[in-house]
This record gives sequence, C-alpha cells and structure tokens, in this order.
Amino acid sequence: MAILHDVIPREYRDSVALMQLSAALAKLPGIKQASAVMGTENNVSLLRQAGMEIGEIAVGPSDLLIVVQGDESALRPALEEARTRLSAQGQPVGTGGVQKTALRSIAMALAQDADANLAMISTPGEYATAETLKALNLGLNVMLFSNNVSGSDEAMLKRVAREKDLIVMGPDCGTAIINGIPLAFANVVKRGPIGAVGASGTGLQEVTVLVDRLGGGISQAIGTGGHDLSVEVGGISMLAGLKYLTDDAETKVIVLISKPPAKEVADKILAQARSSGKPVVVIFLGADTKSLEGGNIYGARTLEDAARAAVALARGAKPDAASDKMPVPPGTPKLAPGQKYIRGLFSGGTFCFQAAMLLQDSIEIHSNSKVGKSLPLKDSFKSEGHTVVDLGDDVFTRGRPHPMIDYRLRTERIVHEAGDPETAVLLLDVVLGFGSNMNPAAELVPALKAAQAVAKDNGRAFICVGHICGTQGDPQGFDAQTKALQAAGMVIADSNAQAVRLAYNIVKQRAA
Repeated sequence: MAILHDVIPREYRDSVALMQLSAALAKLPGIKQASAVMGTENNVSLLRQAGMEIGEIAVGPSDLLIVVQGDESALRPALEEARTRLSAQGQPVGTGGVQKTALRSIAMALAQDADANLAMISTPGEYATAETLKALNLGLNVMLFSNNVSGSDEAMLKRVAREKDLIVMGPDCGTAIINGIPLAFANVVKRGPIGAVGASGTGLQEVTVLVDRLGGGISQAIGTGGHDLSVEVGGISMLAGLKYLTDDAETKVIVLISKPPAKEVADKILAQARSSGKPVVVIFLGADTKSLEGGNIYGARTLEDAARAAVALARGAKPDAASDKMPVPPGTPKLAPGQKYIRGLFSGGTFCFQAAMLLQDSIEIHSNSKVGKSLPLKDSFKSEGHTVVDLGDDVFTRGRPHPMIDYRLRTERIVHEAGDPETAVLLLDVVLGFGSNMNPAAELVPALKAAQAVAKDNGRAFICVGHICGTQGDPQGFDAQTKALQAAGMVIADSNAQAVRLAYNIVKQRAA
C-alpha cells in the first residue's frame, strides 16, 4: 500500500473543517486512509503512530499537511481533490466589485465587528494558549475547541478569564449553544427556559436534544471542557457558567452535567448551586444521587432523567425519572445458543461511560473507558465478553477524524463483531447535528446489512439496538435517518439509557 503527501504552505483550516476533509478523502475510490492536519510536530508524530510513515518532510505548524494511503493510482487524484475542495472553501467573499480581506487575527475580526464578545479557537494545541490569552485580553469570552493544552495552562487561562469576568469554554470543548446558535458539535434545539453547563460534549448534546423532544427549550448550553472539574482547575468554568445562568432572567432551571468530579470541586459547585435561588438538576454520572439532592438541587442518574427533571421543573411539576423497564419488543429474533454478549461501539465518550455505568451493576463489563467496576480491555480493538468501546479515544483517532465524522472504523467493526459467534446484541449511538457526519445512515446501513448477512450465513440472530442523538431541526433529517436505520434492522430507543437497558434485557431474557 502506497503513501503520498502534499504540503500547502501557510494555509490554515480549523480542526472540524480538516476532519471533514479527511473523511471525504478517505471515501474516494482506492483510498484506505487519509488525514489533513496542520503540520505541527505533534500532528506529524501522530500520523507516524497511525502507520502513515511520511519520512522526513519540510513542514511547519502554519502549513497544511495532507497524507493519503491506498492504491498508488488513486493517491495523486486524491491530493488534487483535496486542493480543489480547499480552494472552493477559501474563495474570498465579494459583493459587487468589492472583495473582503481574509481575516488574519482575532484583533482584525474584532475591528470588523466591535460588538462581538466570543472567540472560537481551534488551532493546534501548542498555539491555543497564546491565542486564548490574546482573545481574553481583547475582552472576549472563548470557546476553545483545541486539545493538547496542559492542565496548568488551562488553569491559568481560566483564572485570567475569571479576573476579567469572562469564561473559557474548554480546552477540548466540543459543544455549546450560545444565544440559540449551535457551536462545533451541537444540535438545533428550541429556545426556552432551561440552561445547561456541561463538562461533557455528548452529555450536553443528549440533554439538550431530549429537552427539545420533551417540549422544552434551551436558553444557553455552556461547555467547559472535560478537565474543568479536576482539582488543578477547580471547576472555574462550571462555576462561571452557573453564575451566568443564575443571573440570566430567561433561565428558570439549570442543569449541571459532568462525569464524577473531585470531591472538593463538587462541594464547591453544589454550594454555589444551592445559593442560586433556582431549581438545579445535577448529574455527576456515577455519583449517588442522594448525595447531591436537597433544597433546590435535584439529582439525576442518567442524562435522560436530567432532561426529564429539567422540563418538569420548568413547568412547575415534580421531576419524574424515566422508566427503566424497557421490555423486549415482540418479534425480537431468538438468539442462538452461543450468543450471549453485548458489544457497544460508541462515537460519544459519555454515551460509552453511561453504558458501562448502567451495565456494571448487573454484569461484568469491559471497556476502554474506566467506570467504577468496569474491567479494562487488553486490546481496545478486540472485545472481551460484554464490551463497550469509546471509538473517540485517542488510540482510535490517531491519523483519522473523530468517529462522529468518519464512520469507517465503526462500520468495519460492526461486521467484525457480527462474525463473532458470542455476539448477542450490537449497541450503537448515532449523533446528528452540526459538525457530525451529514448522512450517518448512508454509512451504517451497508454495514448493518453486511452484518445481517454474516449472522444469517452462520445460523445466528442479528440484533442491533441504538439511539439517535438528534432533533427534527438537525441538518441530517431525524425522521429520514430513523426510517433508514430501522429498515436496516436497528431497534431505536429514545435515549442512550433506554438503548442500554433494552440491550441488557435482551441478553437477560436469553439467559433466563
């Protein structure tokens, strides 16, 4: 298999655009793997770790590096296609005979729009701290999509923001909805009286999506980045978001979302929540809900429970958790004698975490996402017994886009898992919205049909359970995605928690 690369000097594109370009190139005939990245030392190292050996090349952090791997005859046309796509994206905007100059700095952008108060930063991590400081010193709040920012730098940036009465959402903040505008990986939801602050991207997406489906609406959805509630950072951004929503007249109910934080940080956040004077729903995934509750604070065990509680409270009603029964639907195929394990393949890290959390009390679960009693996988690429895998983990994304964009790794593994005689239920998530793959069903349906054929040829049942994190307003078309996936054999639950419980009940019924 051959490899070819192209370097485009001083050509910047943000991370989401480059992931989408990489995914598009990987789908071209004859291309096995493709990656478009800024030419930082770290990115070049990650490409080599992913098996895309490019030798010694002259590339700098301001240069765009494109690498394609596959049939030799397909490589140069793929690089030409990349140039064409980049050229189309980079055309200057013009009105009449006047062209707008491309903006080269945050200061230039602010000079053009003095009313702006938020900068979105998606540079390589080595440069993100400096760019964030520039934005803060210009009086801008920041959504920091970049990762690979040290904990000490994150803490410093957030302290600077706090001193200036600003907020840094991130680093590694993938989701926010500000004043009704979805940013990065986010969904189209109705405006309303429920505000959310989340240290989890897909967790924030799930709660906002379910609020929308339950007839509620979102005032603001503020991301913090996954390390905000560490001892080093101290929950600075969650506290800032909580204060903003407390002071916001449009927000009547607040939801706080995180994996379990450090105790001293949790105590600080809960103390501020109690003094907010508004109902606050808290979901610290895996924490004892009773330890969170009291006064105006309502604990939730699952993301769905959090959304339901928020909508109920916004209507002046008593919160009510979702049913955890999830009976097996009539007509579900009967499993063959050897089929006994759940195999969860997740693109959302929080969905994988929640799945392991819900399953570990009843069965022994293996995962690459450490949750309570879950057992580590010896090899993330190979399932052991009951397994749930976060395909967005670094081991899977070296040299390739995030699995919400690029489905290839998951579609290959779906067919592989169907070939395992011990696989009983495939458990999947499908994430819609801006930033995500624009037609997940087109990627998944062929894999599901191939998996069905493998199972049938070997005298086994094919059962796939999933949930779609999306709304009617999302660009992919929620109804169209649902119908296509159901037609391909996926049983679709209303939430991640319901999908996990249904998968477990199918396996439990077989064992009974």
